[in-house]
Amino acid sequence: MSTTTLLSPILSFLKCETPDAWINKAKLPENLSMLVIDHLICELKAAQSAMFLIRKYAVDKDSGDALLAWLQPFEQFIYKREGNWRELAAKNNLRKSVIPKSDSPYGQELIDKMVLLIKEELHHFYQVLEMMELYNIEYQSITPSRYAKGMLRHVKTHEPNALVDKLICGAYIEARSCERFAKIAPHVDEKLGEFYISLLRSEARHYQDYLALAQSISHEDITARVEYFGQVEADLINSVDEDFKFHSGVPV
Repeated sequence: MSTTTLLSPILSFLKCETPDAWINKAKLPENLSMLVIDHLICELKAAQSAMFLIRKYAVDKDSGDALLAWLQPFEQFIYKREGNWRELAAKNNLRKSVIPKSDSPYGQELIDKMVLLIKEELHHFYQVLEMMELYNIEYQSITPSRYAKGMLRHVKTHEPNALVDKLICGAYIEARSCERFAKIAPHVDEKLGEFYISLLRSEARHYQDYLALAQSISHEDITARVEYFGQVEADLINSVDEDFKFHSGVPV
């Protein structure tokens, strides 16, 4: 499937495209390290967010603990600088079957979709580390961007609407990531650009998985909430942002 075909539904879903000013800043060689490191952290956060949803809404403590053990080596590498990154590929596996708790109304579909997403995000996390090795980029701690927090502050507080809103936010974050992979790919080194296009191919369906889950859980049509968060997301992308990151707004 061509890049254009993959991008078409994503661009229809998003309320705006990435401003040229962001692309112009992202393609500067001096910003490569920040872009790649923030991308690395975004892959981990995507896995963490999916895991949080499973643990909060769908599984018992034993299954939740097994999920945490799966993620632990990746988190320790980022937050504690512990472990050898080359060993992480072999640790991307879930050692226990995860089943829904008896009183969970959300069930196996939420678990299955999120477990697959976690596995993919952690694989991509490892691939970003390979790119960092290739381009001699050393990992360093960076401050989080405003983007995800700016979306999540609009999430409703009561269930199941809170979960539905979180899934819609997840859909927009995934879609924007794919759009930015496509936007930046032509402007970076060929090998990195090919990597970004491969991620677009791999992750293009993620936003649809999030939306389908949101609608299956909601007691009403989610179109209005999708539209609402679409505008919130577009405002974050189109407004001036003093902080340059993978999902940041218009650079100062």
